[in-house]
Parts: sequence; structure tokens; C-alpha cells
Amino acid sequence: MYHKVSSEDIDFFVDLLADRCLFSQENKEKYSRDETEDLSYPPELVLKPKTSEEISKILSYCNQKLIPVTPAGARTGLSGGALAIHGGVLLSMELFNKILKIDEENYQVITEPGVITEDLQNTLKEKGLFYPPDPASKGSCFIGGNVAENSGGPKAVKYGVTSDYVLNLEVVLATGEIIWTGANVLKNATGYNLTQLMVGSEGTLGIVTKIVLKLIPHPTRDMLMLVPFFEAEEACKAVAAIFNAGITPSGLEFMERDALLLSQQMINNSTISIKDKHQAHLLIESDGFEEGIIMAECEKIMHVLENFNTDEILFAESEAQKSALWALRRKVGEAVKSKSIYKEEDTVVPRYALPELLKEVKSIGNDFGFESICYGHAGDGNLHVNILKGDLSDEKWEKELPTAIKKLFIKVKSLGGTLSGEHGIGLVQKQYMEIFFSKSTILMMKNIKKIFDPNLILNPGKIFPD
Repeated sequence: MYHKVSSEDIDFFVDLLADRCLFSQENKEKYSRDETEDLSYPPELVLKPKTSEEISKILSYCNQKLIPVTPAGARTGLSGGALAIHGGVLLSMELFNKILKIDEENYQVITEPGVITEDLQNTLKEKGLFYPPDPASKGSCFIGGNVAENSGGPKAVKYGVTSDYVLNLEVVLATGEIIWTGANVLKNATGYNLTQLMVGSEGTLGIVTKIVLKLIPHPTRDMLMLVPFFEAEEACKAVAAIFNAGITPSGLEFMERDALLLSQQMINNSTISIKDKHQAHLLIESDGFEEGIIMAECEKIMHVLENFNTDEILFAESEAQKSALWALRRKVGEAVKSKSIYKEEDTVVPRYALPELLKEVKSIGNDFGFESICYGHAGDGNLHVNILKGDLSDEKWEKELPTAIKKLFIKVKSLGGTLSGEHGIGLVQKQYMEIFFSKSTILMMKNIKKIFDPNLILNPGKIFPD
């Protein structure tokens, strides 16, 4: 149904964007990938607009010509959401890189989507303001990508995910119309909530060009501990116990032994002693504004952990040590992926079900002959399952592994969980959507997309099963 980009189309885009229209083979190859496995889908050309008006003209033209448009940010995604699987136009948002306004009186910021998340957070921190969602790739990912995927990260356990902070969005629709989805207010009961519909829609409903975020005061103190466990399932059980004791840490991360070892090797940091019998670690953070309250919370956590078989708990004694521990956690994903060809499943269940989920992952691995390394945001019940190809034959990897993954997601559903916690559906997870949603629910979602994107040009081939 889609048209190939013609020389006439290229002339139009060059007239509009000049040297920001890229169609060399080198650029097609550069923009053919994100961080999803080893997938590559070159677009027919890459466009780098700088204004909402330019995007409006691009989308209006592509909508009339039936040219598919794949929006892309920093391309750090893990579900293939920024891959131009139908060719067409790759719409890069990297030049939308300005923080437009910091409203200190109302605790809000207006930003363009191409701002790096950590740069935004650091700029706000200088003014005592806090935007909490912090995905592992925060040093390179764009805030627009976070909105597209409804990103979370370690702080989500206490502070929530991206959708909890988005107040309003400027969006360019497939027809070229520019709209605002809401209002810059904390309460809004006016009509349907289009803002929240856009968050997590993975570029399938419109192109976000401005983002209004609410902010909170930045915590001034924190304490961090690394807790070694002799059994990984015990570590998972401790997670629910901490919350059942009335404690909400600002971070509660789970790492299997191999995950932490690989991360140590990658960043050449052997300051943490991992004994042979340590099978998993919890990284637990408590933050706030008063040291006494934080210490009391940590003492409560220690009291809970007395009921579990742990080894000596490490308390970070300096800011440098805290940074080193967090660096180990944030590098885990990259370190695991460097070991082998892999597939990552972004499973999420109610946190009390984490031990059973981990047990099932290992059981399925034994049945199908694959190795897995697990880590994730345990406080949210969000377990990242990295399946390594290792010595598996290509035939087993390609033909039997999808059956194993399907079995895993059927278990996830039975535990009350769902398909993705923060990585989105994109290309690689769409085949499992029918496990979690009825045909009528999927049809309803497709009909919503068609209202926003009548010719289905925006990020086609994503989210919905073929």
C-alpha cells in the first residue's frame, strides 16, 4: 500500500530542508538500526527537521503520497520502534534539542523532544528541580523517546514513570495538523485525555514536538546499600517483604550474579567483592530531605533483611562509591548484550510474583537449552530477561526460541503481568500481543490509530500483530 520515494519526492524534501535531507547509502545505513538485537532496516531517506512547521509539511506531503514515516530520536530503544521496516522516510528528531522554558514558580519545564534526558535532569537539578524517570540509557536517550515508550527506570518505584509527569504535548498529526493535547495544569477533567493516549504510543499516532513536564523538589540526601543473597529467589522474595513493611525505597534493583560480574568487567571496576556463593544482589536506595528519616528507613530495611539469608551488606560511604554502584547497575544491560547474540524480554508482574517468574524463566531455559541473565527494577516487578544464544544452533534459535518466549509470556499473564514494562512493543514484541489482548481490544486500538493516522503512514508495522 506504500509508495517508494521517487526523485520528485526527494526534490520536494531538498527544497524544504536543503542539506538536512540525507539520502546517501552511508546515512541510510547509519539510521537503519536502534539498540534492538542485530536488526537493520535502511530507510529510503533521512529527514532532519528543526520546526513543527517543517514536520507539518513533511507529514502532509507523505500522507498524500502514501510514503511511510518512521520517527526516531537517539535510537536507543530495545523493541525496534525506530526501525524503518517499510523503507520510506526516517524522521530524525535530533535537531529538536532545546529546553524552551523552565518555570520555577509552577515547577514545570517545556522542552523539545531531542534533549538528552540526563542533560535535562542536570539542568533542572541546578535549580533544585527534579524530573525523576531515569532509564538506564539516560545519558544518551532523548526525552521524546521516553515519552514515546513511557520509560521508567530505577526511580519509578517511588516516583512513577514518564506518564506521571507529562502535562501537555504539542503534536503534529499525520495530516500535518498541529495540536496541543491538554493544558499546562496539574488537574484536567476536560474531555478525553489525549495527552496520556500519546504517551507510550511509540510514534504511531503523531509526532511530538514540544513536551510540558511537571517537576518536584530535588531530594538533597540519599543512602545506598548493596545486598548480596545466596539464592536469587530469596532476593526476589525480599522485595515484596520490604514494601509489606511499609517502606518505599527510591530505588530497588535486582541483579543476578552473572549480570553484575559482566558489568564489572565492562567498566573495569572490581572494588565490589562478589563471592562464589553470591547468586544475586539487590541495590536499594532511600532518599529525601532529612538524614534522620532516611536513616530510620534504612534501619527498617535492614530489619526486614534479617529474615533472609544474606551476606554482609555494603553501605556506600561516599558520593563516588554511590556513583560507582549505580554505574555497575546501569551498565548491566550493555554488558550482558556484549557477551552473545541475545533477545531481551521486558517482563513485568506484580512484585510478589517475582520469585515465581524467575523460577519459570530458569525452568524454560532448562527445557529449551538456553542460558538467561536476569536483572531489572524489582520494586516495580519489572524483570529484564536476557536470553543468550550461546552455543544454540541457528535452527533452534530461530525456530524453537519463539515457542519458549511464548510459553514465558503465557506464564507472565497467569501471574497477573503484562508484555512490556517500559521498552514498548515496537516490532519485536507485537507477535505476542494476542496473548494479552482479545481480538476486539486490538481492533479498538487499531481503530484509534486510524482516527489519528487515516492512511496508516506513521511508524507502520509496529505494535499490532500481523
